[in-house]
Amino acid sequence: MAAVERDVFAYSYDQHDFDNGLRLITVPTAYPQVVSLYIVVQAGSRNEVEEGRTGFAHFFEHMMFRGTPEFPPERYEAVLQETGASSNAYTDDDRTVYHTTLTKEDFERVLAMEADRFRNLDYPLEAFRTEALAVLGEYNKDSAEPVNKLMEVLRDTAFDRHTYKHTTMGFLRDIELMPRMYDYSRTFFDRFYRPEYTTLVVVGDVDAGQVRAQVERHWGEWRRGAYTCNVPAEPPQTGPRQAHIPWQTHTLPYLMVAHRSTAYSDGAADCAVLDLISFLGFSENSPLYERLVIEEQTVDLLWASNADHVDPYLFTVLARVKEDADVPAVQQAILETLEGFTRQPVEADRLEDVKSHLRYRFALGLNHSEAIASTLAHYVSLRRTPETVNRLYRLYEKMTPEDVLRVAGTYFTESGRTVVTLAGASK
Repeated sequence: MAAVERDVFAYSYDQHDFDNGLRLITVPTAYPQVVSLYIVVQAGSRNEVEEGRTGFAHFFEHMMFRGTPEFPPERYEAVLQETGASSNAYTDDDRTVYHTTLTKEDFERVLAMEADRFRNLDYPLEAFRTEALAVLGEYNKDSAEPVNKLMEVLRDTAFDRHTYKHTTMGFLRDIELMPRMYDYSRTFFDRFYRPEYTTLVVVGDVDAGQVRAQVERHWGEWRRGAYTCNVPAEPPQTGPRQAHIPWQTHTLPYLMVAHRSTAYSDGAADCAVLDLISFLGFSENSPLYERLVIEEQTVDLLWASNADHVDPYLFTVLARVKEDADVPAVQQAILETLEGFTRQPVEADRLEDVKSHLRYRFALGLNHSEAIASTLAHYVSLRRTPETVNRLYRLYEKMTPEDVLRVAGTYFTESGRTVVTLAGASK
């Protein structure tokens, strides 16, 4: 009973698997008249395993709005406007998510329309080429932002074989060739836009049994695929790596310090501990933030991330430094902070404060149906069940100063480190 009371995801939910492999997660809420539908496809840039074929997961985020014979783009948009629905999509390393928030009266109509585009997406060669050029334009726009370029170079430097080597946008050389890859685009869609890779998350003013019947009616005939994606394993890093990006225009210098990390887990301690360290060492309440940002004022941006990933990824610290000459000292301060976690246990009171903060922040964010659906989409792409959230937060509760000491010593090593800097042209 005590474990149930500690569930951080306190909403009741219904989880159902259909015969074709499609999973439905329904969360009835007390927020009236509104329903959020999140369609989570477990296909992101991680799944782009062929040489020269990066960027296609993100590309299909675009192409999915190109319509079907029954719902061409104009009719699809007209339905969304008629219903007043808010609709969009995003792609990440491990997922592509399509989301719509609308009134409950229009839910089944939109649910049927979404089922149609997942089963019957169709686009001519001309539309494919037009969208491929739009993706190139998006890459160029993103690459003009220093943090995006830092992350691109960091991943390319830190990884050798795993597909996390490229960002969700893909390698520029592949994007430039994308207009010639119409046939491959159909192959990618056929592989991953299948029920066994897809989870529907429905949150709002709904009845779970009724939603299950509606999904069966419109999605039940969607055929299971047969493709298994074999992502290459990344070999251990055997020495420190570094890269520098000369920026053509003026910008404050940036610094990224990354260490090989671990995969998301709701059972093993390491992932949870690294999450805690990111707050202990680099949040706005951390001693390092107080020193560099508040007291010395050498840095105006500082954060750390142990981003959840299906496979082992990176624990990353980013700093934006005010003067080029201060970059080495800031780097040293970051390294000393990381090494400090390997030398002595963190204070128990500080650790408990961070645990409480994470739990409170998570619970506070679940304040409407769309926020609940959005949060679940992230975790569903990793474990396909809301229960992973409760398991993760129970892990947080169990972690001790000794766990922090052990995990820090495991991952914050020189041999697993990659440092990337970026400096702009002189004023």
